[in-house]
Amino acid sequence: MEKRLGTSLLVWVALWTVYIVWGSTYIGIRVMDETIPPMIGAATRFLAVGVLLATYLLARRGRSALRVSKRELLSLGVVGTLLLAGGNGVLIYAETWVPAGISALVVASVPLWIVALRLVGRDRPKAATIASTLVGFAGVALLVLAHGGSEGATAGGLLLVVVASVSWALGSYLSSRLPMPRDPLVSTAWETLLAGLVLFVAAVPELGSFHPGSVSIRSATGLAYLVTFGSILGLTAYVWLLQSAPISKVSTYAYVNPVVAILLGALLLGESVTPAILLGGAIIVVAVAAVIMIEGRSPRVRTVEPVAPVPTSRPRSARA
Repeated sequence: MEKRLGTSLLVWVALWTVYIVWGSTYIGIRVMDETIPPMIGAATRFLAVGVLLATYLLARRGRSALRVSKRELLSLGVVGTLLLAGGNGVLIYAETWVPAGISALVVASVPLWIVALRLVGRDRPKAATIASTLVGFAGVALLVLAHGGSEGATAGGLLLVVVASVSWALGSYLSSRLPMPRDPLVSTAWETLLAGLVLFVAAVPELGSFHPGSVSIRSATGLAYLVTFGSILGLTAYVWLLQSAPISKVSTYAYVNPVVAILLGALLLGESVTPAILLGGAIIVVAVAAVIMIEGRSPRVRTVEPVAPVPTSRPRSARA
């Protein structure tokens, strides 16, 4: 009985860690972007995370820890580029024009895009899932149309957030269909390293005008937070939850994170919360919650958060 209570308490601690940490990464990105060019910041973040994870795996398991086949390496490159370079990298770039709270709400639509990809792939989602997805897309359209050029967001920036969401959804969709390592930490180490290299190439145009001395302590702290708390701590809590809690409970982060991001954006960055944001956000969050509940424990729908690197090989527990 005591053991069960202890495990239950740890589950809630880990859940709230993912709720708050991953919700706050949108704020960290916004702060980092203040004086660090976005592609340089993104490349630095994922290369740092990749090196830290690879070092940990090598220290714990020896030289063979990161050994993967050529097919797996190719898959890791494709998925890592879509998830972290196309998903996180584009999001980091977009947040130079889009407030953290609005970004989080648009990104919350990732499970909806995965449903759309299932339809393209001739999968057969339930009719209620499709209906909920269409309602959710109406919420995304409302945010884009209502906030292009207003509330600190530009139409172009919001469309980039949509592109980032689609890229993350496509990477998530392919990750369960391509040959991947069984160990999610090995997958994440390789994906962050490979995506970091892709982002470094994308950052080359920024290097000429970048002066490290111009980076503020505030932005440097934001970058450090994204590496340590947003990636390492959030990832550790998430991986443990996948092994220790029902997927229905773990999946709740998909619609709690945007709420956390909006609250922190308003409190820490002074971002405004308008009726249109509340309405559009509510539509998206309710639609995502409906999709997760309708699909239940089906392993075909993946609801992963595109702000922190997460395991992309299918874990032993079912994924919603």
